[in-house]
Amino acid sequence: MNWLLVVVGAAVGAPLRYLTDRTVQSRHDSVFPWGTFVVNVTGCLILGLLTGAAAAGVAGPHLQLLLGTGLCGALTTYSTFSYETLRLTETGAGSYALANVVASVAAGLGAAFAGAWIAGSL
Repeated sequence: MNWLLVVVGAAVGAPLRYLTDRTVQSRHDSVFPWGTFVVNVTGCLILGLLTGAAAAGVAGPHLQLLLGTGLCGALTTYSTFSYETLRLTETGAGSYALANVVASVAAGLGAAFAGAWIAGSL
């Protein structure tokens, strides 16, 4: 049963990641990987909310598998973040690569902490 929750969450998260990435990136005329940035920060926010809800006792293990492991596991992408950062460096856009690393880490952590705080406040 647990694996099915992960599969269902991932079946939603993977296409959501692709569609969000393409939609966001198409709206920006920049080499900065805005699509990947948005899905990763969104995933961090969802995981923060889920963690805060679990700590408050309102999110059980099944919801954690569905949303945390399944949805967020497929929605977020460390490998694409790494690849895009490497490509920015290789193409001479080192300042964009540095901005991607700093902004992704800062915004991701901020979103996770904000999500946990929001869930704990509710």
